[in-house]
Amino acid sequence: MERDVAVVLSGGAVNGVLMQVGFFKRLQETDLWPRVGWIYGTSAGALSATMAALGRLDDLERFMLELQPEETFRPNSLWRLPLLGSHDYRLPETVAARLGDIDAIARELASAPIEVVVTATDVTDAAEGSGPLAYELLYSSRTTPPETMGQAVLASAAVSALVLPRQVGDRIATDGSWVRNFPLGHAYEQPGVKLIVSFRYLPSYPSFSSTWLTTFRRRLGRLPKISPVRALSAELRRAEERSERGEPAHWGNMLVRLMRVAVQQNTVLEERTARGKDDALVELEALRADILTIIEDEGGRRGKRIARAVDQRFGEADFPFLGDRPIPRIALSGSAGDLTLEAGLRHPTPWSESSKLALIARGYALLDDELRARASA
Repeated sequence: MERDVAVVLSGGAVNGVLMQVGFFKRLQETDLWPRVGWIYGTSAGALSATMAALGRLDDLERFMLELQPEETFRPNSLWRLPLLGSHDYRLPETVAARLGDIDAIARELASAPIEVVVTATDVTDAAEGSGPLAYELLYSSRTTPPETMGQAVLASAAVSALVLPRQVGDRIATDGSWVRNFPLGHAYEQPGVKLIVSFRYLPSYPSFSSTWLTTFRRRLGRLPKISPVRALSAELRRAEERSERGEPAHWGNMLVRLMRVAVQQNTVLEERTARGKDDALVELEALRADILTIIEDEGGRRGKRIARAVDQRFGEADFPFLGDRPIPRIALSGSAGDLTLEAGLRHPTPWSESSKLALIARGYALLDDELRARASA
């Protein structure tokens, strides 16, 4: 069967992976699955894409049902924060222990019938900020050496607010969500794609409490006669007041807010651009038909000849910013809702199997509902 379907997956941390497992379980039950030739994924989507392309979705589901917060991002001791970040990136070791060596996985992926393409953010010191892929690293299982491809998957999922970047080939790379959280545009540019099935995770971010500021300030109050302590206490009081006004309490909170803005904005722009391309191409084709009709109706004896010439000129026109064809899309988006499982907290709540199964079921139901709606339309 011709492989003419592309799948696009956004980032989404543990919630995203679980919902993507359900999404793939439903997709594999359809006649679309044998037609899938490409999977594009960022962060959580990079891991899901890899396992789905290898036919190891059951392994990924078992892996996720066993996974706990400290096996993804484990909090660092406070003294390590300035040098190593707030967390230790444990996911690579967990993947190796339970799913297998990442290089071996990437070697198997290179010969899989489905091509996997993952994105990461280039933070190499000499990275170039110009060109169509400014600061974006794109890795394909077809063209990237396996030892690089495996590291690219792990780098794409390395949340920058928590951990340091990773070495990928000759680049230093981190979470792909900064530059392309939802790699829809790459699927549009892929020759041979006739349908895109996309899943975009809608995040709901936890609100960070500032109660620790009050607790810390009160403890410092035991040493009121030390000048530096008095100054720090005053600064902590100002941070509490900022938090009460809804402002970032401190520098770290501001960076987290900016990260959210960057990720969500590039996601929105990706979808807006895709819709704009399709709408423009449909309108251009309608304009072409109208012009040819007017020429034939009003051009007299020369009308058909002029219409053929105009039609040929339309056919030769090249609009690289539009692409060459509109591509239909089965577009899904959904959030974890109240079931959200959070990584990266200092004292995370253990992830229950029931919550994980519910998120998998939610991803399954999203695609199932959409397919049923299309079948009855």
